[in-house]
Amino acid sequence: MQTRFPAEALADPAMAVSEAVIRKCVHCGFCTATCPTYVLLGDELDSPRGRIYLIKEMLENGRKPTADVVKHIDRCLSCLSCMTTCPSGVNYMHLVDHARAYIEREYRRPWHARLLRRTLAAVLPYPRRFRAALVFGRLARPAIPLLRRIRPLRAVAAMLSLVPGRLEPAPRIAQRPTPNRKGRVVLLQGCAEPVLRPGIREATVRVLDRAGFEAVLAPGEGCCGALVHHLGRERQSLDAARRNVDAWTAEIERAGLDAIVITASGCGTTIKDYGFMLREDPAYAEKAARVSALAKDITEFLAAIELPAAGAPGLRVAYHPACSLQHGQRVKLEPVKLLVGAGYDVHLPEEAHLCCGSAGTYNILHADIADRLGKRKGASLERLEPDVIATGNIGCATQIARYAGTPVVHVVELLDWATGGPPPPQLRHHIQRRIL
Repeated sequence: MQTRFPAEALADPAMAVSEAVIRKCVHCGFCTATCPTYVLLGDELDSPRGRIYLIKEMLENGRKPTADVVKHIDRCLSCLSCMTTCPSGVNYMHLVDHARAYIEREYRRPWHARLLRRTLAAVLPYPRRFRAALVFGRLARPAIPLLRRIRPLRAVAAMLSLVPGRLEPAPRIAQRPTPNRKGRVVLLQGCAEPVLRPGIREATVRVLDRAGFEAVLAPGEGCCGALVHHLGRERQSLDAARRNVDAWTAEIERAGLDAIVITASGCGTTIKDYGFMLREDPAYAEKAARVSALAKDITEFLAAIELPAAGAPGLRVAYHPACSLQHGQRVKLEPVKLLVGAGYDVHLPEEAHLCCGSAGTYNILHADIADRLGKRKGASLERLEPDVIATGNIGCATQIARYAGTPVVHVVELLDWATGGPPPPQLRHHIQRRIL
C-alpha cells in the first residue's frame, strides 16, 4: 500500500513502524475471510484491510479520530487471525496497538465510556480489587435487566453477567525445593486467572514438579499489562512491562531461569512482545528482549521436556485453540499433541480459527458482537459431543462456559489429571461419577 507520511511524522519511532506495516499490505483481502467481525457484519471497514485504510488516513494526515473511525477500530477483537492468514507478513498487531494508543490520546469518548474504561483498568489487573469487585457484582446482578434498558449502562450489565456464581478460594502454592531438580522456572501469577480459576495454577505447579522443574513466583511481579495495552493506555502498559522485567531479571540473576511459564495465553502474547514494546527504552530494551525470549506458554514448555507417564481417563476432548495462542504466539500443535500423548481423544471444532468473543474486555465493551461469537463457538464445540472442552486461556474458558453445557477446563488441568493429579474441579460432579 502506498503511503505519504510526512518526514516529521516518521521521526516518531512508533509512526515509522506503523508506516512500514501499512506499506506491506497489498490489498489482497485474504484477511477478510478469517476476520470475525467481517464474517459477522460484512462491512469492509470491520475487516483488517478496511481498518488499515482507516488507520492510514488517520495517522498519515495527523487527523483527530472521528467517532466512526473509533467505532470500527474498537470493534477489532485483536484475535490476530488476520496475521495467520496474511501472505505478506503484515504485523497488524503492532499497527492496531499504535492506533489504539493514538485514539486514547487524541479522542474524547463519552463520559460513561471513559468512566467504564478507567474502572476496568483500575480493577481487573489487580487480583484483590478484582475479587472484591466480583463479590460486589454478585450483589448487583439483580439489576442486570434494568441496566440493559439504559443504553449507556449496557456494558455494565454485560460486565455483571460475567460474574461467576461462586468464587474459589485464593490459591495457596507452597514453594518448596524440587528433588532431583532438572530446572527452575518462574510461573506468571496473573490477575484474573487466580481469582476465577485458581486450580489452573495449582495444576501447573504439580505438573512441573512431577517433571522435575521448580516453579517459583517472582516478588514484585504484577499484571502483564495486556488489558490496559489493548485499551490504548500505553503508559500504564509500559509501566507494567518494566515492573515485570525488573522482577524476572532479579530471578534470572539470583538463581537462573529456564523459562517464564505462562498459563493465560493472552498474557503470553503480550509478554513475548515486551522486547518490541520497550525497544526504545535504553534502560530496558536489552532486559526486555531477554525476558521475551524466555517467555513460554505452559504447553509450549511441556512439549519440549520429558513428562511422566500418563494414563488419561477415556474422555472425548473438544480443544478450543485460543486466538492469542494459535495466532498471537503461533503455538498450534503442542496442546493437541500433549493431550493425545496423555491418552485423551482430541477433536477440533469447525472454524477453529475463529474467536470466541472474549478478547480481554471485548465481551464487556462490545457485548452484542461477543454474544454472537460466543454462541457460534459454543455450538461448534457442542457438535463434537465432547465430555469436556479444553482451552489455554482464562478469558476463553469464561466466555465458552456461558454458551456450552459441557465443562470447560484448562489443558494443563487435564495433563495434571492424567499424570496423577486430581480431576479438575469443573469435572468432579459432571464426569467423575461415571468414570471413577
